[in-house]
Amino acid sequence: MTVLTVRVKPNSRQQKATRLDDGSWLLHLKDPPQDGKANQELITLLAQTLGIPKAQVHIKSGHTARTKRVEIDE
Repeated sequence: MTVLTVRVKPNSRQQKATRLDDGSWLLHLKDPPQDGKANQELITLLAQTLGIPKAQVHIKSGHTARTKRVEIDE
């Protein structure tokens, strides 16, 4: 199990994931932070970027915050 620190920017023009120098991730998400839409997009984008199934990505903490702790099952 790996835990990542992820910073999200919802309502972005384009969807992209960037790994930062400190090992954390910056995700630009198109969806707004309403009704969990941005969180679902985060799971999908991170899974695609890492090449793993969405079922292996879980938001551990920060469901309503811009900085989140995400758990990756291996």
